[in-house]
Amino acid sequence: MSDKSNKDDALWEEKLTPEEYRICREKGTERAFTGCYWDTKVAGTYHCKCCGEPLFESDTKYDSGSGWPSFYQPLATEAVLEESDSSLGMTRTEVMCQKCGSHLGHVFPDGPAPTGIRYCINSASLDLKAEDEA
Repeated sequence: MSDKSNKDDALWEEKLTPEEYRICREKGTERAFTGCYWDTKVAGTYHCKCCGEPLFESDTKYDSGSGWPSFYQPLATEAVLEESDSSLGMTRTEVMCQKCGSHLGHVFPDGPAPTGIRYCINSASLDLKAEDEA
């Protein structure tokens, strides 16, 4: 099920840019309003940067004002894993790719209808496959 154990750090470093590695494999974050997808309106499917797993659809993306791509639900509930994160002296819920364990971002209970959830995701963790590329 998980690709995480199939690749060691050297292979991830080879596949990813230093910034992508820092975010995806070391649980980093990009600065707000700097990622390539925070304000894109392109229709398509957002995939995991590391393993290519489909994670979010563009029709669930919305402008949360946070400066990161925000979605009100994943493509499927089993597409992402959630885990408690208290790394910055506060408790948040980390979101990871279920297939490879890549850090995606965090989820918060302040999103729009119909779910009331905001998946706040790093652009560096994603790869958008536009509808017109399919």
